[in-house]
Amino acid sequence: MKTSTPSSSIEDYVKVIYSYTEWQDKPITSSQLALRLGVANSSVSEMVRKLKDQGLVDHQPYSAIRLTAEGMRLALSMVRRHRLIETYLVEELGYSWDEVHDEAEMLEHAVSDTFIERMSAKLGHPLRDPHGDPIPAADGSVDLPHAYRMIELDQGHSGRITRISDENPELLRYLAAEDIALDAPVEVMGRKPFGGALVVRIGSGANGREFDLADEVASALWVQSTATHQGCVLPTR
Repeated sequence: MKTSTPSSSIEDYVKVIYSYTEWQDKPITSSQLALRLGVANSSVSEMVRKLKDQGLVDHQPYSAIRLTAEGMRLALSMVRRHRLIETYLVEELGYSWDEVHDEAEMLEHAVSDTFIERMSAKLGHPLRDPHGDPIPAADGSVDLPHAYRMIELDQGHSGRITRISDENPELLRYLAAEDIALDAPVEVMGRKPFGGALVVRIGSGANGREFDLADEVASALWVQSTATHQGCVLPTR
């Protein structure tokens, strides 16, 4: 039996399940869900049973967790709320992009649908949040860029930074300090010897700079390719 007003915990769960699979095809497991939510495995097992009873997920013991159509609808509604609030905090209230996640987590459960839609109109109906994640439309449609993790790209790939993971606020502060931002042109130059850093050129013309990026940084940057050198092959998703 479905509830007419899902609890904030249910909203958080479906949002995290969706977000985990948004940029990859691999579904989430109970242990991964527990890790991302910071709760015990036993708590996840109990909540997943509730989600299944309410028709929000498909799940069998020891298998991955997948959203049903109804679960996807709720998840996209919550993702829309979260990302619009993040965008409003940055564009209208002067927050930096490393400060907005926790604020949005609290606010997304408290405001009405009317508030969210007026916020979207005030912002000009933005298509992405400050980190490059797409903002689902009110009808649930999502325009997901065709992008790849920088760490997966071979020497010679070029494009622009189209998404930056917001999981680590310290990493976001480092990128801001280095002036590495969304839409910056980027070219993969190669790797330092013996498994060293990924060398990339970010920026164009005289403003371009070379960076030696650790794997943690290169894994947090997503690139929408515009061109590749001959012989380069894009990874599969």
